[in-house]
Amino acid sequence: MHYSHTVQQALGFLLGLTDEDTAGRIRERIGLPAPAPESPEETRRRMYRVWSWPRVPASLPLWILQEDDPELNAVVWYHVGLDAGLRRAVARGIPFGPGRTEPVPVKRDLPGEEPEVPESYVRHGLVGALRATTGMAAGRAAASMVLTPADWHTVTEADAERPLPGYARWALSVRPDCPPALRAQFGSHPKFAHRVRQTGVLAGPAAYATDHGPAVGVLEVLAMGRLMFPTRIGEAEDALRPLVRDHLGDDEEAWAVLAQIVGTFHGTAPELVVTAGAIA
Repeated sequence: MHYSHTVQQALGFLLGLTDEDTAGRIRERIGLPAPAPESPEETRRRMYRVWSWPRVPASLPLWILQEDDPELNAVVWYHVGLDAGLRRAVARGIPFGPGRTEPVPVKRDLPGEEPEVPESYVRHGLVGALRATTGMAAGRAAASMVLTPADWHTVTEADAERPLPGYARWALSVRPDCPPALRAQFGSHPKFAHRVRQTGVLAGPAAYATDHGPAVGVLEVLAMGRLMFPTRIGEAEDALRPLVRDHLGDDEEAWAVLAQIVGTFHGTAPELVVTAGAIA
């Protein structure tokens, strides 16, 4: 049976949640080729392909940046053109990994430049620029200057002392690196929470693995996790492994059903796994 690249990646990720013997036997049963060694160019193409899915979460760049790897940062640089804050952080070598303080080396051949520093920031400073916000564009511009943990702490204290304008709060809250405690401090109005969800800001890879679809696209992104965000991919694997064990296990027929439906299944990965097991 011929499988598209996307389906191969999705099946490979789920098989990776089983033991080696089971994975080998299932691959043979469903006619799925074993992973082949690939060149650096092929790996790079796969990394860029990840971003072709229309529902890639806004938090994906953050998970990658948390590796503090110059090569991975260069990949992110190409795909966060509208997020001036993350783009500025990459250009300045800001570290994102927990507890890291040393600057991340910046590749010299990155195309383009750091976004222009907002005039309001030059005139009023960080908190002053946020307080002067009167529209979404100004809010995004001011929010793009919040880069380090110290900056986020300053903003948190300023908002606690006197709430920031709504546009500033919104621009900060949809930043994937906004601390959850600060986002909660901004409030829990249903419209506010809905907008954050629409943007694709997630608690972590586990939420992406279990709550988003279509499953084949989510699984293809997760299949790149060990290359692109190895520190966080375990969260997604731990969330899906019990479902794979309980509903697929070493049942060859269940895996055969999954291989047939994964490419056109519109639900989430857990729904896919449960459905395949039930049909078998």
